[in-house]
Amino acid sequence: MSVPQTVNLQEKFGLFTDQWSPKVVGELNGQQVKIARIAGEFEWHAHEQEDELFMVVRGKLRLKFRNGEAVVNEGELIVVPRGVEHLPIAETDETWIMMFEPASTLNTGNVTSERTVAELARL
Repeated sequence: MSVPQTVNLQEKFGLFTDQWSPKVVGELNGQQVKIARIAGEFEWHAHEQEDELFMVVRGKLRLKFRNGEAVVNEGELIVVPRGVEHLPIAETDETWIMMFEPASTLNTGNVTSERTVAELARL
């Protein structure tokens, strides 16, 4: 067995500039560790079968819910329970986020749009 390798998030974020297009940087127990650069507002969606963890690496993330909202600052994380409709919004010019979720999770959840990324790049 080979020695596990560290993942340098700064380096990985430097490999791409496209926004709202998650990239896989690790996998464990059927889960993927994904990173994405985001700016502006995404779209309302829910993940019916999966919880979703967002961690802010740089910037600030606002998550709107139908019954309120939460602000996630740099170095903080939030878990959105399955079935909860949410709207991610980057509160800074560009926000860097890391997500932990099952490998089967689509970035747009129960919504299909031009922002849906079915095949994720691996960095």
